[in-house]
Amino acid sequence: MTSPLAVGGNRARWEDLPQSVHAVIEQAAGARVIGAVSQPGGFSPAMASVLTLADGHTVFAKAVTEERSEYAAAAIRREADILAGLPPQVPSPALIWGGDHIDEAGDWAIMVTEAVDGWTPAQPWQPDELRRFLDAATVLADSLTPAPFHAPALAEDADFAENWADLTHPRQAELAELEFGWAAATEGDALLHGDLRADNFLLTTTGFVVVDWPAACLGARWLDLIVSLPSVAMHGGGDPEALWSAHPLSREPDPAAVDAVLAGLAGYFLARAAEPPVPLLPTLRDFQRAQGEVALRWLSGRRHWS
Repeated sequence: MTSPLAVGGNRARWEDLPQSVHAVIEQAAGARVIGAVSQPGGFSPAMASVLTLADGHTVFAKAVTEERSEYAAAAIRREADILAGLPPQVPSPALIWGGDHIDEAGDWAIMVTEAVDGWTPAQPWQPDELRRFLDAATVLADSLTPAPFHAPALAEDADFAENWADLTHPRQAELAELEFGWAAATEGDALLHGDLRADNFLLTTTGFVVVDWPAACLGARWLDLIVSLPSVAMHGGGDPEALWSAHPLSREPDPAAVDAVLAGLAGYFLARAAEPPVPLLPTLRDFQRAQGEVALRWLSGRRHWS
């Protein structure tokens, strides 16, 4: 069975946006838009396109109405705030403009950043690109510890700590007990990207850039790596335990903390996968289920469950 890719499938396009939104983006970019290429990755119904300008430059823009998706609109606003606060040493897109616009179509959230001259890693993973991705987790951890500004703490997110009571599994009681340790295991003073995956990672000729920052939060500095590994394993990157144990960041947490995080991740993804489909995002539940199954197998191997 082919693992689902992180592709939502219902993005708005530049040509779908009203002229008033075009005008806002063009004013922010400083020139007229003469071409647009929609970006397929991620799970959002928002417009997300690289725009070619009449002066020869390119920018990247996101836009969506609250009527189309309150979640996506909030994410765009949140990401603009995060990008504005990231220090210059963090490999992230430079924010050009972020704000709201109201017209007859609704209340728009809009963000314009620099366009990154890069490419997403091949899926299945190729060894050199995977190595660069894994190395990037250390760069992020070093660049963002301590956090440069306040953000929500992952340890306080109850979505990751209260799922196994409602899921069926032969080890349900043990999983619920492990999951209870989520808060203590994830506590830390690093700013995390919160959603590090191949589709949020661009390789460049000189390094890398991490994009799509609305899930940024505070936590232990090794969490971005461990949260990314189920999706890496899904797409041919190898055994997640082998990748984890070979990485320098794996030396930092207690093994019990790792187990608690994996129990929380597996419970979160499997519980979300059991919920009704999300309008405009038909592949999201399959993607969540696949990540949950990988996280659970990983944890089972660590615990030597039969």
